Amino acid sequence: MYYKRHADEALRKLAKMFGAVLVTGARQVGKTTILQELADNAGYVTLDDKLQLESALERSTTFFKDNPPPVFIDEVQYAPHLFPEIKIILDKSKKKGQFYLSGSQQFEMMKNVSESLAGRLGILTLPGLSLRELQGLSFREPFLPAEKYFAKRKKETAELPYAEVWNILQRGSFPELCAKPDFDWKMFFAAYVKTYIERDVRSLAQVGDEIKFLQFMTLAASCTGQLLNLASLSRDVGISQPTATRWLSILVTSNLVYLLQPYHNNITKRTVKTPKLYFLDTGLAAYLTRWNTPEVLKNGAMAGAFFESFVIAEIIKSYYNSGTLDLPLYFYRDRDGNEIDLLIEDGGTLYPIEIKKHADPSRADAAKFSILDKIPTVQRGPGGVVCLYDRLVTLNGEDRAIPISML
Repeated sequence: MYYKRHADEALRKLAKMFGAVLVTGARQVGKTTILQELADNAGYVTLDDKLQLESALERSTTFFKDNPPPVFIDEVQYAPHLFPEIKIILDKSKKKGQFYLSGSQQFEMMKNVSESLAGRLGILTLPGLSLRELQGLSFREPFLPAEKYFAKRKKETAELPYAEVWNILQRGSFPELCAKPDFDWKMFFAAYVKTYIERDVRSLAQVGDEIKFLQFMTLAASCTGQLLNLASLSRDVGISQPTATRWLSILVTSNLVYLLQPYHNNITKRTVKTPKLYFLDTGLAAYLTRWNTPEVLKNGAMAGAFFESFVIAEIIKSYYNSGTLDLPLYFYRDRDGNEIDLLIEDGGTLYPIEIKKHADPSRADAAKFSILDKIPTVQRGPGGVVCLYDRLVTLNGEDRAIPISML
């Protein structure tokens, strides 16, 4: 089964604007598939091929004589030496849509891109499948709990039964796993983690102790939805805090983990400065933390954290699929313990979101939004409580209960 990807429109726009397009994202989210569809008139080279990789590394100056543009280079992170050559070709030709590049991570690759292709490269982050894509919907606007958004969203919705939420949440959003329900979940993720550590982590990030890295990755998954505590992570794994910092950056730059930053300005002196950690694929997090069935996860101690992670990931996907790179997403927490799960900034206005896994929302769930009204210079927009209730309803004023199917 093929899922229509919502990032395709943004990708086509980038190809018309820039000489080169780079699609980044975690392994197996569909980067190759979406680029092959876009660049069907281009040559194709994968640097997974050892001969092609050797050519790119040893003979970068002649590589593009054998592979002239337009050309699609898969797994380009293995040969960052190609970026200066791409710059030379683009500066001569001035043509758009000449190079299509994909990469599973951004360690050295992004450093070389920033130095070599500034102003010549359009970048898109491709996430796993969104609920909208899984349901076959065409609605593509980034989520915002505002009247204009809901007026459009109501025209295209699909029912999402309660049990199905937990099935999707536990299985995850990798396209191959979604398209083939007969694929063994444990075997898929066991192979995924092994490939990720061997290919991306060991070869590209020089992590010496793979067992401890897997322990670190597992502990990070158990902390999804929580404030980041690097001291605790490093202590529990038995590594130094600088090592923990470096390993976390690997998970972030390989698009497996997202760090949601706290909102603060010059007036909000009492807000915390520590980010919250979220695994972007709840299926991978469930595998690492051994929540092996939807039923066990739904009734387990981490159900709330996984539901929150899932909602955050869905909102992130809606922005990535629209071509947004710098996400306008934050959370609020002050030293008095007041917290709002998510703030979306749009046009100078903050839209607050609470995330609850229950199906009986109340006014009390939105009560925290009034914290923003006490901060000078902050303009608050309508808020929402994303939950498992089955319809969009008003809780108080402009604040609504928002079913997960409306994301």
